[in-house]
Amino acid sequence: AAFKMVDEVRRQFREIPGILDGSGRPDYYRAVSIATEHALRGMMAPSLVIILTPLIVGLLFGGPGIGALVIGATASTIPLAIMMMWGGATWDNAKKFIEAGNLGGKGSDAHKAAVVGDTVGDPLKDTVGPSLHILIKLLNTISLVFIPLYMLWLLRGIL
Repeated sequence: AAFKMVDEVRRQFREIPGILDGSGRPDYYRAVSIATEHALRGMMAPSLVIILTPLIVGLLFGGPGIGALVIGATASTIPLAIMMMWGGATWDNAKKFIEAGNLGGKGSDAHKAAVVGDTVGDPLKDTVGPSLHILIKLLNTISLVFIPLYMLWLLRGIL
């Protein structure tokens, strides 16, 4: 995706006059289309995993299996999401603390390390933690939606 985007930007610089000096207007729609297309394609496999896992577990192991899946996923995902959000916020606040003049202030080695930490921490705080929250809610919702299918499968096996 990144190479395709780079190729598109180079093409626009080559074919649309005035982009570099600000007199020309880039084709934003094409760049956004490339990013959106690749983001949606990249989400296919994780989406299938989160949709198919409760279905397969429920059909193979029934109610106890789906209960174990939901409890295990919730028990492991919630602490992980909380730790990632707190860790990211801590790295962000460490940078702000140093920029306020502590530990050598801006330009010091501590500040350089804090900038790297903030670069790692921001995605944890802003994307990974909340994404895990959404993932666990989706897993629980899909598990509940498929309950009639599990029951039908179970009754069919008994009869």
